[in-house]
Order: sequence, then C-alpha cells, then structure tokens
Amino acid sequence: MGKRENGNNSGIEDTSRENEREADVGESDVTRRGFLEGTGAALVVAGVPKLGIAEVAPATVLSQAEAVPQTTIRVTVNGSRERVEVEDRWTLTELLRGNFGLTGSKIGCNRGECGACTVLLDGEPVYSCSTLAVWADGREIVTVEGLERDGDVSPLQQAFMDHNAPQCGFCTPGQLMTATALLHRNSRPTAEEVREAMVGNLCRCSNYNAIVEAVLAAAGTSGSGGAA
Repeated sequence: MGKRENGNNSGIEDTSRENEREADVGESDVTRRGFLEGTGAALVVAGVPKLGIAEVAPATVLSQAEAVPQTTIRVTVNGSRERVEVEDRWTLTELLRGNFGLTGSKIGCNRGECGACTVLLDGEPVYSCSTLAVWADGREIVTVEGLERDGDVSPLQQAFMDHNAPQCGFCTPGQLMTATALLHRNSRPTAEEVREAMVGNLCRCSNYNAIVEAVLAAAGTSGSGGAA
C-alpha cells in the first residue's frame, strides 16, 4: 500500500510539473504576442509623422510655385505693343512661344550655342533661349514671323527659297534673323563678312554655302564680294 501511495504521489507531482510547464509556456506565448502587438502598434504610430510629411509636401511645393516672383513688362513684338505679366525666370523664347504663339523661334540646344532661337532685340540678334523675358522690358522684338509684310515674304526669305538655303528648316528662322540684322548694318556685305556674321548659327544639314549665296543674292552682291 505504501508503495502504491508513493507511486500515486509521484504521479501527482509529475502531473503538477507538466501543468506548471504548460502554464509557463502559455504565459510566455502571451507575453511574446503582447510584445509583438505592442511593437507593431509602436511602428504604426512611429510611421504617422512620416505619412503626415508626405501629405504636406505637395502643398509645400505648390506654395513655393505660387511664390515665384512675377513682373509686368511692356514690349513691342513685331510692331505690336504688348503688356504681359511674366515669371522672372522665363526666357524670351518661353514668352514668345508660350504667350504669343510665335513658334518660328526654335528651341535647339537651349543653352545659347546653336542659334535656332535667334530673334532681334532692338535690331540686334540675340539668343532668346538665354535672354530673360524681363530683360526685354521696354524694348522691341522682331521674330521670323515679323519679316513678312502684308503676306509677302521679305527679299531675304525669297532668296533663301531661290537658293535652296533651307534643308530641314529647323535652323532657318535663326539664320534669317541673323542675316536680316547683318543686311541692316551692311547692305552690301562680302562673302567673308556674311560668313563671319553667321558664325553663331549652326546648320545641322551643313548647308552653309547655299545660305551664304542666299544672303549675297538678297544683298545684290556676288560670291566674290563685288557688285552683281
């Protein structure tokens, strides 16, 4: 009997230890879950300020865009007096193409090298892509559209067509404006003077000889520089 009692007591003790271990395991599981749940909540809370910044960013960008300085300028474009409000960062090309729809001035290199955007500013050829619009305040601008008179092309434009000076045509507006300024300064240039004046206008088609011939024809001078 005693042995059975001892055996029974041992069995009870074993069962109690198992229950204790299960209880310990259960408490441990709950603790881990609680920890993970708490950590997840903390991560969500920590992420809230970041989300808030991301939502505010577009409004910040918008306010910065609205804060761009603007200036009202007065210009004469192809004989027409205009009053227009421009952003101080606009180039003359952007003003002419975007506001006045004068797309004859082409955007080529957009860094003042190719001459496709050339216009006349108070009679002088300038790269409109590297000239700020605000610098034109109170001044006269002539674009390639302004060379026509009552629907008729200028003698220079006609000479360009007669001598096949345009190829792809992209650089032609700039070439015409530089050549126009040259003929205003020097009505009878030599071939060398034409080449020197046109050096700032690049032709991707390399049609330089025809361009020089066209300018000389419009001036009424021969290729050697003498009278025609």
